[in-house]
Amino acid sequence: MTATAERVAPDPTRTVPLPLREQADVQDRWLTQRLLDVLPGLMDRAGIDLWVVIGREYNEDPVLPTLLPATWLSARRRTILLFHRSDDGVTAAAVSRYPVGQFLGSWDADEQPGLTAEESQWAAVRRFVDQAAPRTIGVDVSATFAHADGLAHTEHDLLVRALGPHAEKLVSAEELAVGWLETRLPEEIAALHALNRLAHEVIAEAFSPAVITVGETTALDVAWWIRQRFADLGVDAWFQPTVGLQRAGSPLTDERGTVLPGVAYDAVIEPGDLVHCDVGLSSLGLMTDTQRNGYVLRPGEDTAPAGLVAALAVGNRMQDLTTAALQPGRTGDEVLAAARSAAAAAGIDGDVYSHPVGVHGHGAGPAIGMWDQQDGVPGAGSAPVHPDTVYALELCVRVPVAEWGGQLVRMALEQGIALTAAGVEYLDQRQTALILIPSA
Repeated sequence: MTATAERVAPDPTRTVPLPLREQADVQDRWLTQRLLDVLPGLMDRAGIDLWVVIGREYNEDPVLPTLLPATWLSARRRTILLFHRSDDGVTAAAVSRYPVGQFLGSWDADEQPGLTAEESQWAAVRRFVDQAAPRTIGVDVSATFAHADGLAHTEHDLLVRALGPHAEKLVSAEELAVGWLETRLPEEIAALHALNRLAHEVIAEAFSPAVITVGETTALDVAWWIRQRFADLGVDAWFQPTVGLQRAGSPLTDERGTVLPGVAYDAVIEPGDLVHCDVGLSSLGLMTDTQRNGYVLRPGEDTAPAGLVAALAVGNRMQDLTTAALQPGRTGDEVLAAARSAAAAAGIDGDVYSHPVGVHGHGAGPAIGMWDQQDGVPGAGSAPVHPDTVYALELCVRVPVAEWGGQLVRMALEQGIALTAAGVEYLDQRQTALILIPSA
């Protein structure tokens, strides 16, 4: 008998990105822990005894991929997952044509030869519900969060038909679905530290002579370099990176009710430019969302103009005011109002448009403003803040720069943060100094 070497559990905080097989090990371990430690409390909080999540191949509920084994890259045929809360915890069952990882198999497609596969599958759902006898059955329908609105019309109709008298127990699982998507394990937060560090390292490389030849390279060139760099590293960009420029003599312009840089995205990078990027990567089923700023040194300069340095400091102060307002129990709108009130008292002209980030880049959970909704966000702004969640602390300030003749600069920042019982912690480190880019 040949001995088999025991596989060592991969550590995503040590090296990211991990090889795909090791990523699958990590994700499956997290899923087991989340089903055991996170889901029961979320079901109790939402008052749901049975949660039904349904997806068909190529038409998956946004929640479904977060519940499937890592080797399942999509639903297969019709995949129905059932989560029953009892005194013993949560029973996770699958009514699926194929075995679904650790889920209890609850359907044999060949046991009722007189029925079609579809009829047999829905009959198995009915049997499970009869035995569970739930008081409430949660399904993913929501007018507020697209993440929690994944039950397709056809599946809803078929489910209602299969449930019979149990159909009157159907309720929206919005709170449960949002809670499942936004809640992070400590191990996931630790991995997000490493993923944010990777994003910061890529930005630092992009904002260097290794990528930028001042007077030749365009902002668009740098954006595509970042996208390619992510691909070469084995991580995905969940949106197209953007790189923008501000420069003296090119003031901010009014656009869609706000003011944005007036320099074209395909402009050549010149000495004296303020360079800004917005990037996000995906690995281990988690997302980052980051904005950073650099300054292109003019000949003879060894630091950025004092006005730009001061603008970044104002942005950091706005971050402090927003994180101070980010308190569990408040709604997103209440956090927004508190942060903006504190900024006004400090004489800061700025906007806050922060959001959850984790499983999705623009994640489920309380919206803390949007760039065009600074008085509150209907629906998502009413969602409460919970601990053990991760946010993209996204905001901007507008500051006049004396060295640019008093021209306003829009200093935009975005930084991953985790909110835990210990308070707010920055994922890796926030930017407190401009990245200096030599011009020669």
